[in-house]
Amino acid sequence: MTHGSNYWVIGGEFGSMNFHKLVEGSAQVQGPFKTRKEAEDAWRSVSEANRHLAGVRFSIVEEPNRQVA
Repeated sequence: MTHGSNYWVIGGEFGSMNFHKLVEGSAQVQGPFKTRKEAEDAWRSVSEANRHLAGVRFSIVEEPNRQVA
């Protein structure tokens, strides 16, 4: 049996503008969301709330489908 994908919104404040390492304690994870649209809505909301902070970035990540025996 195949289950649908889960979507997650992940990110936080990065220590530099190369966006390689999060500032300790700033990581945020939202989800899982069952549809990409739900994840995009959450991403838009959290990104808009932090738009004044240049070092904060969020991304949508898709968790692959899984086979259940």
